[in-house]
Amino acid sequence: MFDHVFRPGAIGGLVLPHRVVMGAMHLNLEALDDGGRALAAFYAERAGEDAGLIVTGGTAVSPAGAGGPGYGMAGDAGHRAALARAVRAVHEAGGRIALQLFHAGRYALPGAPGTDGGAPFAPSPVYSAFSRSTPRELTEEQILDTVADFGRGAAVARELGFDAVEVMGSEGYLINQFTAPATNRRDDGWGGDAGRRRRFPVEVARAVRAAAGDGFPVLFRMSGADLVEDGTPPEETAALAVALAEAGVDALAVGVGWHESPVPTVQAQVPAGTWAVYAKEVKAALRAAGHGDLPVIASNRFNRLGQADEVLATGEVDFVAMARPFLADPAIVTKSRAGRADAVNLCIACNEACIDRSFGTEPVSCLVNPRAGHESEFPLLDVVERPGRYAVIGAGVAGLEAARTLAGLGRHVEVYEAAQEPGGQFRMAAKVPGKAEFGDTIRHHERELRELGVDLRLGHRIGHRDLPMLRALDGVVLATGVLAHRPMLPGLALPHVLDYQQAFADPDALGPRVAVIGGGGIAVDLAHLLTADPDVKAEPEEFLAAHAVTGAVAAGGGAGGVGAGGGTALAERPGALGRTPRRVTLMRRGRRVGAGIGPSTRWVVMRELRAAGVELLTGVGYEEITREGVLVREAEGGLRLVEADHVVLASGQEPELDVAVTLGRAGVPFETAGGAAGTERLNAVRATAEGLRAAHRIVRRGRPSRP
Repeated sequence: MFDHVFRPGAIGGLVLPHRVVMGAMHLNLEALDDGGRALAAFYAERAGEDAGLIVTGGTAVSPAGAGGPGYGMAGDAGHRAALARAVRAVHEAGGRIALQLFHAGRYALPGAPGTDGGAPFAPSPVYSAFSRSTPRELTEEQILDTVADFGRGAAVARELGFDAVEVMGSEGYLINQFTAPATNRRDDGWGGDAGRRRRFPVEVARAVRAAAGDGFPVLFRMSGADLVEDGTPPEETAALAVALAEAGVDALAVGVGWHESPVPTVQAQVPAGTWAVYAKEVKAALRAAGHGDLPVIASNRFNRLGQADEVLATGEVDFVAMARPFLADPAIVTKSRAGRADAVNLCIACNEACIDRSFGTEPVSCLVNPRAGHESEFPLLDVVERPGRYAVIGAGVAGLEAARTLAGLGRHVEVYEAAQEPGGQFRMAAKVPGKAEFGDTIRHHERELRELGVDLRLGHRIGHRDLPMLRALDGVVLATGVLAHRPMLPGLALPHVLDYQQAFADPDALGPRVAVIGGGGIAVDLAHLLTADPDVKAEPEEFLAAHAVTGAVAAGGGAGGVGAGGGTALAERPGALGRTPRRVTLMRRGRRVGAGIGPSTRWVVMRELRAAGVELLTGVGYEEITREGVLVREAEGGLRLVEADHVVLASGQEPELDVAVTLGRAGVPFETAGGAAGTERLNAVRATAEGLRAAHRIVRRGRPSRP
């Protein structure tokens, strides 16, 4: 299997065992005051699972280039010590690691170190919707100093024992800002025409090449397409690739998009492999210029090695970079090589614990693998002195995570679930367009529990009859989930009123007009489900056409949209995404629909709702549910009847705690996770993290001596 993935390859003089690179991810572990322990444990676990070449998250080449307070800096002695520890750990695990050199430019936060408390620096003073500031224009002296900073960063990488270095020149950061007319409005030696716009990245490449020395691989991550108005023109992208090859780089990694781009690139709505077209175009440009042997690395939206193998089979790229899939499952390579690709815990591209956190200060982790980023806190192996017998009550994602953690710690585990299927609210999410892979998470956990010998008992609601069994347990994790909140409203008992769980169970039974009371994430998901065209296939070609992206030669460049999507807005195209004419109205007391959805995803789903014709009513008061619909008082004070054939309640959740009373009667120690631990700020990230932690807590507690 995967014959193309598992062919050895080389980048410069560095021979690699396969064609998958673990791409760079900022982790917010880089600046932790722990001597680099967490960072080293994170990378070492993946190196031990044959990750191939690991590229670190960006290390700022100067204080002004840091992307936020969680970034490490090449000139900082503490960060160097942390990096050295990570290098040793990776090498001891048999892996290889490259240091990414980084400068945020106008994406740095105002007031960051190195900015003298002011705005960040960039080629030109062009406002950034991402950092919400207008940067200061770099002087000639500052530009030359920054080029030298990149060179010094490469020298640091070699000094610390790294196997290679990667220059971050994509995704709208400083180097990319120099190549785009939108952000480089200079008319000096560093801007004004195509040759002068690419001067900065080429000079950086030369400085890094010189500082790294012979035999030390230099990778350069360039933008294949910016997907912003006045982004780097396609012909200039091709010319830059050739110029970088001539400057001595050993490989080109091809990224896509800016944080301000109006086209999503890393969200679940993007079909796998969509952006490989840009890496192929870079390779074609290199071949045409006589540099066809230079390795090109495709990236973005691969989560299975089979997808990487298909792209590599064409011979149009040489490597594939995968980042978040190594968060979801550090063993993705070893499992796939062993013929167990179906056992991989897939990245579902939710972005909630990874990309969204990377813009703040909280350590990056993973919804489907909450150990990610916490490997030193929760080691894989634990001495089991007394295995004991434990139960998990509830098989939603919190309960499934608790069960696999307990079993992984060597405990005997039984899982009791009242429903006939595991997964809880993830089963609902898996029906939503773009979220089908949520179902893979459930299937993965089921398989893993079977392999670990966990007894999964479905259709078993814990009650008084189970007291003898409960009393024999050493501990319980209570993860019974939530019930839909039922607001006190006249008309609640009318037959056309459903809660969201009933609506998800049989969405086809709902009429052509649906009014949803509530505007949180569940309500938004339901609206997507109700307005989706089931005949529309999620294929790269359809996605690109729907977003007016026709390939690497399209005017204006490529894709992005990691951040707020606040750049040039695409024209609204009702029906362009294949929607049906069902009328859905979302109503909310608050002012913001989908407020709990992560920032890297919310703008995408909200735009899709608007394109589907979903009406969004905010600031309303609910007066009454009638046979004709919902009577609301609008923000301006007037009454309005929202006509509906069905009314769906999605205005909140309540913990299901009946079992807690039974556990109290049994006298068995228990810990709660997910909805059972409370519904405030509840989401799947919190649920799985609590499942992991509750399992460890209940094992550490032990049961008091019994008479």
